[in-house]
Amino acid sequence: MKLKTLLIVVGALVLVLLVSNALFVVKETERAVKLRFGEFAIADIQPGLHIKIPFAEQVKKFDARVLSVDSPEERFLTVEQKPLKVDAFAKWRIGDVSRFYTSTAGDEARGSIRLLERVKEGLRNEISRRTQHDVVSGERDQFMDDLRVQLNEEMMEEMGIEVIDVRVKQIDLPTDVEDAVYSRMNSAREIEAKQYRATGQQLATVRRADADREVVVITAEAYRDAENIRGDGDARATKIYADAYNQDAEFYAFYNRVTAYAKAFADKGDVLVLDPESDFFRYLPTGEPP
Repeated sequence: MKLKTLLIVVGALVLVLLVSNALFVVKETERAVKLRFGEFAIADIQPGLHIKIPFAEQVKKFDARVLSVDSPEERFLTVEQKPLKVDAFAKWRIGDVSRFYTSTAGDEARGSIRLLERVKEGLRNEISRRTQHDVVSGERDQFMDDLRVQLNEEMMEEMGIEVIDVRVKQIDLPTDVEDAVYSRMNSAREIEAKQYRATGQQLATVRRADADREVVVITAEAYRDAENIRGDGDARATKIYADAYNQDAEFYAFYNRVTAYAKAFADKGDVLVLDPESDFFRYLPTGEPP
């Protein structure tokens, strides 16, 4: 009786062991292959509950989700031989699970390392064909898309890896180049500032010269106008004197002498010595008009 019970228990344990080894589940986030004595029995098992032959068949499962691999900062040269520091990453997943298993022996880390090497190589090739401006801003999206397409074709054929995206996280100039660029920028700004100052000084000199010339012209015109007015006044005065003289020459002579007397004796301290018979005293003794 005891032997029979023991056999039943052992049989049940063996059955449980066989069933547990015969049944397996593939999750929605997994890809799997079934191997029979080391050869592919099923190359790509769909998600769900499946059966395998215990001890004769093996199941290898892999993560089917999108994975990411980061490329550490690397120094690359552009077509102008200008260095750039580029930090990139790639998004990938297993596209052909049987090929992936064959090329990596089921080691996902090996696939990530191989993809990282190809990303660096692809970046080097793409950047070496472009200018610094194109890499930084001009054709950045285009060359990243070209790199993704190229890597996807190569990695799918080689390792069954589907490259979903390749992106540059950051592009910088090396420290020594960055310092040189800043120095050139400062020099350019200083030269530009000097040019602005020189232009301003030149304009100021021209405007001062124009102002000085305008002052000279205005002064000359004012002097000319004053001389013209003075000339006109003198001419009118001369004409008045001439008209007065022509009307009564004797009276004009008398008026001039009287005016001369007034000017001569304007200062009480002045002394004038004249001959009593001179024309100056001609009208004084009698007080008669001429």
